[in-house]
Amino acid sequence: MLVVDEAGRLLLARRSRDPDAGFWDTPGGFLDEAEHPVDGLRRELLEETGLEVEVGAFVGGVDVAAEVAAVLHAPLDAVAVRKVGHPLQPEYGIGAVAPGGIAYVRAHDGVSDEEIAEAVHSAAEKAVALDARLHERHAPLSVADATCVLVDDGLATGGTMVAAVRWARARGARRVVVAVPVASAGTVGRLQRDEDVDAVVCLVTAFDLGSIGTWYEDFHQVSDADVAELVAASRDGEPVSSTAEITIGDVPLPADLTIPSSCIGWVVFAHGSGSSRRSPRNISVAAALNRAGIATLLFDLLTPEEEVDRHNVFDVELLARRLGAATRWLSTRPEASGLPIAYFGASTGAAAALFAASELGDRITAVVSRGGRPDLAWDRLADVRAPTLLIVGGADAVVLEVNEAAAAQLTCPHELVVVPEATHLFEEPRALEHVASLAVAWLRKYFATTDGHPETDSERRSHGRREITGDERAGAAGSPV
Repeated sequence: MLVVDEAGRLLLARRSRDPDAGFWDTPGGFLDEAEHPVDGLRRELLEETGLEVEVGAFVGGVDVAAEVAAVLHAPLDAVAVRKVGHPLQPEYGIGAVAPGGIAYVRAHDGVSDEEIAEAVHSAAEKAVALDARLHERHAPLSVADATCVLVDDGLATGGTMVAAVRWARARGARRVVVAVPVASAGTVGRLQRDEDVDAVVCLVTAFDLGSIGTWYEDFHQVSDADVAELVAASRDGEPVSSTAEITIGDVPLPADLTIPSSCIGWVVFAHGSGSSRRSPRNISVAAALNRAGIATLLFDLLTPEEEVDRHNVFDVELLARRLGAATRWLSTRPEASGLPIAYFGASTGAAAALFAASELGDRITAVVSRGGRPDLAWDRLADVRAPTLLIVGGADAVVLEVNEAAAAQLTCPHELVVVPEATHLFEEPRALEHVASLAVAWLRKYFATTDGHPETDSERRSHGRREITGDERAGAAGSPV
């Protein structure tokens, strides 16, 4: 399984290590969209899952999955699906089984029910044994109440995928999406009609599919031992998540903490108006920071009762006090000892972050603002000492103008970066990935200055405004940090 954040991106790559490899020159089928296959699958998955891809289960082609997981810096898991062979010709599949007693068998002739039952039993024993080997070091990832994306390297008859779909439903998946690079047209049609499948995403639909292997430059076989090692290795060193309650005055506020195995610093998030610590956009950025070795604290700035009063939502001084108190709470915890702390704020939360940073001085190492409202902390901008990155969408004209004016007031090292064509919520394809990549680069740079290496004169100066570069676009498209 490939676990990604709530606003995550799922890319499916072919086995070739050529980053530009696609399915343009392969015979026998047609491309569903006139675009690069990776872009097509990304777009279609986002449309089908509504930006809430939570779990992706790789049914086959686990070496493909490992490459994808490495690109996304995400944990990897696999569903132990085994083919049910025909009793008289075991190499010919008549169905498949998955852990938990899941079995799917197509109509068959010439063999008895007892023979079929024996074939299913034999395959089920192999599936149980494989599942045990795959999860010897780590428990299987849960798909309960999640959008589960089931991925294979290709579908011929689709029997293993049907078993995987039933496996996901039996484990409580909220939605099930099948995603493959290539499949036969008949199999795609059957899956689209399957009541257990919410959506099918397939880049190449072939009427004369032939062997799946013919669609790949490298289709080497991978042993079960290699699969188990790939899964285990990808899960080692996973971030550790926990929940806490931060009491500020007499107000308890729930919080979520995530700590990567090798932590270089902390980021405290300040969400925008009408949002909470469960903001899918902030969770997406937080996951990217975690993969980059940065721990995160997301907490609710207001209680549900306080949010009812809209005055509280825009009371930047109140929000800043809460943010400062949460920062002091975090600094007393052993896991934050000696590590730099930065802020990431969105919308009104960015104003609260700048306000709090102006009061905490050198205790805050850096500030990142996404679509922020720094004008709400106007009188405090000149007092901010932490290097500040202002990220604004190019299509968010009003907020861009506000941030340009705010940048002129900042005396700390700062930079205004415009993400072309992005709107206020950065909902456009790859826009949020650009935000995450920019944030990681900024935080790494200034976290590094806390180890005794002073800033240079150029780093102390204001950086002005710029748009993201072509290299940054490519980097976010291929490897969202």
